[in-house]
Amino acid sequence: MTRGVGMSQTEGARLFREAWIAGVRRHFPGEPKAGYVTPWEGTPEWERRAAGSVYAQVRHFVEVSGGHAKRLSREQKGRFVATCWTAQMFQHFEDPKPGYVADWPELPGWQQETDADIFEAIEKTPR
Repeated sequence: MTRGVGMSQTEGARLFREAWIAGVRRHFPGEPKAGYVTPWEGTPEWERRAAGSVYAQVRHFVEVSGGHAKRLSREQKGRFVATCWTAQMFQHFEDPKPGYVADWPELPGWQQETDADIFEAIEKTPR
């Protein structure tokens, strides 16, 4: 699903994953679980699809805002990513782990910051 000169959804999914890994390395207190920083090549197919879907949702949101999404707070940006991800967890799992579908206030600070980083990474990509 390529639009103009922008990224394909697969390229977007990779960008999402790379931004997640960078955010985890930046914000996670201590040593993160290996699964948190698994490179794209080792990422499960369901997670690749979920990342691509969330990338597309954020990209579309940025586009329909007419460039004004940049005025959102980091928390608003992170909340949007977290909500989109939660919807993907319900799509991919009949009974997802509670941590996969936790609401924003229950997410650890490192994850909130990482979600905001993901939005900002997507926001910076060309349309």
